[in-house]
Amino acid sequence: MSRSGSHDVLVIGAGAAGLAAATALHRAGRGVLCLEARTRVGGRLLSTPVDGGVLDLGATWFWPGEKRVAALAAGTGAGVFSQYLAGDAVLQDGAGARRHPGNMIDVPAYRFAGGAQHLASVLAASLPADAVLLDTPVTAIRPAGEDGVHVHTPERTFRAAQVVLAVPPALALERIDFGDALPDRLVRLARSTAVWMGAVAKVVAHYSSAFWREQGLAGAAFSRSGPLQEIHDMSGADGRPAALFGFAHARVVRPGFEAAVAAQLGACFGPAAASPDALHVRDWSRESWTAPSSVHALADYSLFGHPLYQRPALEGRLHWASTETATDHAGHIEGALLSGERAAHAVLSSATYDSGATFG
Repeated sequence: MSRSGSHDVLVIGAGAAGLAAATALHRAGRGVLCLEARTRVGGRLLSTPVDGGVLDLGATWFWPGEKRVAALAAGTGAGVFSQYLAGDAVLQDGAGARRHPGNMIDVPAYRFAGGAQHLASVLAASLPADAVLLDTPVTAIRPAGEDGVHVHTPERTFRAAQVVLAVPPALALERIDFGDALPDRLVRLARSTAVWMGAVAKVVAHYSSAFWREQGLAGAAFSRSGPLQEIHDMSGADGRPAALFGFAHARVVRPGFEAAVAAQLGACFGPAAASPDALHVRDWSRESWTAPSSVHALADYSLFGHPLYQRPALEGRLHWASTETATDHAGHIEGALLSGERAAHAVLSSATYDSGATFG
């Protein structure tokens, strides 16, 4: 295994949190390298192109008052528009589907015209060309005394003064070997912390037109009989691309799932809804770089933003960043950006970091 140089900071994960941290550190003049296990950036920001625009298979919205994501969207030139709210909702239970006057399901929110993943792509593009390594999973992290921290991958070993760990904590503990370097309390916390969207399947039905709007429907539905527990309009700003999307518990994704979804859409929004042009299913519990094998057993969201995630580990050299570790807006893109910002600030103010020169 070859030794591959030294860096001021290694950031593990090129999702919103990791890229926010890497961008802040780069702007502060630090030598930063971001290691991403996937072959793309974005993490749980995932957009797929379709005729007429893009569809988000991961994070979709941001909300009023979320200043970081709003500023990022403005700074990257990402067009935003308001979530479609007009019209009636649909309630579905064992007795069937019924129309409910008004939309009590959706709340005011914003969408990204170019898809949420565009934010991550622009952030990555703002870094030096060699600052993001894709297809580079981290397998082990070891403290190395005055040598800083050694970060191992299948092909190379890196060393750095500081590390930002920007992946869900439970995934980090399952995929990365820390030896006995982390205290038991922190290990138990990380292994118990739920993964946002980790046990969820997101389904997007793409249509040639948003016909439900013509019927005075908002595209919003709540169901007690499933398989989708809630449904929302995901059409573009001008109604194109036309789409509905919903969430299902990943446990129900098995043979026959897509047919059951199509039937449910038809029951809620009429026969045309039962025949989408395409049905996109993203089961996040099967995403090996998002969900640990224990994801279905992780349900304690009260651990989000836990005080231990706000403290550096490995003698002050390892900093947590992911939406699960955010003290505010946890589970949102805003929370991911906040956690990355916090981690970058912790690196820059760390007593173990020599701010005068590149680590080497």
